[in-house]
Amino acid sequence: MSNSGDITRLLARAREGDHSAESELVDAIYSELHRLAASYMRRERPNHTLQPSALVNEAYLQLAGAAKDITWESRGHFYAAAAKTMRRILVDHARKNLSAKRGGNRQKIDFDDVPLFVENEPEIWLTLDDALEQLEKLDPRQAKIVELRFFCGL
Repeated sequence: MSNSGDITRLLARAREGDHSAESELVDAIYSELHRLAASYMRRERPNHTLQPSALVNEAYLQLAGAAKDITWESRGHFYAAAAKTMRRILVDHARKNLSAKRGGNRQKIDFDDVPLFVENEPEIWLTLDDALEQLEKLDPRQAKIVELRFFCGL
């Protein structure tokens, strides 16, 4: 079961408390979530403490916890939320690393100065997150486009 209509229906059934739908949903979305997580982790430093599976599991737990309050409009809505959740997990992880390692000092740079591929630099994740939050205040649609293009490869 992998077409968008089936996933949307499973999301709705799971929200209503159907435990069999939750199980089917995990089977249907896990490989795509793992692909997204692996894409994120390729951009991270080689000795990163998170693995793609751990990132998927953490994101899924957060999404499942919020699922009771969210009406998923579509498969795309779910994957956009998953991408944002994974980004938040990585940003929080980077913040934790930096605050422990460097006292939390961050250097601000313009969004235009952020490279397209973030490799081995947790500071870049923090800067990118700050820039996306600023862009979202100015133009939420453009922020969503950047987020989906950069983080989801869309």
